[in-house]
Amino acid sequence: MKALFLALFSVAAFAGEALSGAVEKQPLNMSAIIMFLIFVGATLGITYWAAKRTKTAKDFYTAGGGITGFQNGMAIAGDYMSAASFLGISALVYAKGYDGLIYSIGFLVGWPIILFMVAEQLRNLGKYTFADVASYRLRQTPIRTLAAFGSILTVVLYLIAQMVGAGKLIQLLFGLDYEIAVILVGVLMILYVTFGGMLATTWVQIIKAFLLLSGATFMAVAVMAHYNFNFESLFATAVSMKDQSIMAPGKLVSDPISAISLGIALMFGTAGLPHILMRFFTVSDAKEARKSVFYATGFIGYFYILTFIIGFGAIVMVFQNPQYLDLAKQAVDGGAPILGGDNMAAIHLSHAVGGDFFLGFMSAVAFATILAVVSGLTLAGASAISHDLYASVLRAGRADGMMEMKVSKISTVVLGIVAIYLGIAFEDQNIAFMVGLAFAIAASANFPILFLSMFWSKLTTRGALLGGSLGLLTAGVLVVLGPTVWVDVLKNAEAIFPYKYPALFSVSAAFIGIWFFSITDKSENSEKEKEAYEAQYIRSQTGIGAEGAVEH
Repeated sequence: MKALFLALFSVAAFAGEALSGAVEKQPLNMSAIIMFLIFVGATLGITYWAAKRTKTAKDFYTAGGGITGFQNGMAIAGDYMSAASFLGISALVYAKGYDGLIYSIGFLVGWPIILFMVAEQLRNLGKYTFADVASYRLRQTPIRTLAAFGSILTVVLYLIAQMVGAGKLIQLLFGLDYEIAVILVGVLMILYVTFGGMLATTWVQIIKAFLLLSGATFMAVAVMAHYNFNFESLFATAVSMKDQSIMAPGKLVSDPISAISLGIALMFGTAGLPHILMRFFTVSDAKEARKSVFYATGFIGYFYILTFIIGFGAIVMVFQNPQYLDLAKQAVDGGAPILGGDNMAAIHLSHAVGGDFFLGFMSAVAFATILAVVSGLTLAGASAISHDLYASVLRAGRADGMMEMKVSKISTVVLGIVAIYLGIAFEDQNIAFMVGLAFAIAASANFPILFLSMFWSKLTTRGALLGGSLGLLTAGVLVVLGPTVWVDVLKNAEAIFPYKYPALFSVSAAFIGIWFFSITDKSENSEKEKEAYEAQYIRSQTGIGAEGAVEH
């Protein structure tokens, strides 16, 4: 159950939580090793190609704005579909049946918001990061500092979860030591981002998305072929092997407040993730940004449908199959768990439908998935440091483009080293609170400021700074006082704050705080900021004056 809960909150974004807990090192899988080496060689070749084309800050941050809507949509999907999306949702369906579909669809809710209310406006108003938009008509120093701090904190929490997940996944699939696995991921991540920038990161994500979608499609088709593509037959077999309850909803979230709070975290958190928002600056204009979300939503939705089929396929082909059972644990506790735990259901199914070769392929794809996600995260964190803090705050917009890019590359190396260190340090720790806190920060601090800066004329610097800080502080405090940290980590008997998910309260605090401190701000600067809204709104809707816009 612990592994199941951890998978629940991470299926769309975090490899770390889906793979928490002890793992048993497996024998070396030569198919996986060979395919892994092929992937690394190909991506390093792409990095070399991209490095020769990355000469300016715009090239480094946004691939020169030359990515098409389709390519960017595929890259966004590659950034969003983590190893936990593949392993975690499949594990949920394998263990709990129907509820897995509920949660996989839940992670799509944020994308209509991005499509209709964020993508085009973001592209028209910003340059490299979402802080460009949040600070467009407000005072640069305080707003960029808050936005950068929220971005960096989100990225670091993400990276810790991803690095822990990377180490355990590779330890499990490839038979490597945990520390070596973490260092390997960190070094490759630093190489991709430092030398290839956004161009290399984009193509790593595109390749990973293609491989993951291809592999998942093959698995789903192979499962359905066993049942003559009859879903009723598949589900009936699964029910006969477990029980009727796997087709019933409502087992994983027990009360309305938790359900609403989780939904808010997933919906607004997705729309506030810095590495996702940054991708909309890689396209040429707002039209391509809109296309990006359209394609990304299609790819991600299709992928989640596949994981549902894969989860039920694991029930009928892995559950009770002696080849995949941990017989030692069966002898001890009387159960029949599968080797590696529920999170390995999809990996075992890949062997069941495709043998050792396909098992090696999907293992390599899982590794590619982690590399794609951590590369995007690292680039977003480095951009917040170099563009928002160094160039815009410390240098007050007077930074040389080459120096800014140099600072970004140094930041990438530092973030990579920190990620490696923390990934090793947190190997045996319960990192569930990092998952909850990362989503809560994105939903409570990043999204409210970004959204209101684009759509509310009365927003002021004072309101954004105090309200955003209130949301950030509330999210952090409630996660610590909640069951995930107060009970699971600190080992107290009972949590002070009774809910695992704080977003309902922290997001509300942020929006109310921003509203209150803005309407009570009577300073001279606040009036100027309100008057500047009309010009900002026209640009956000038309793209006139936007970075890279075609003048008419």
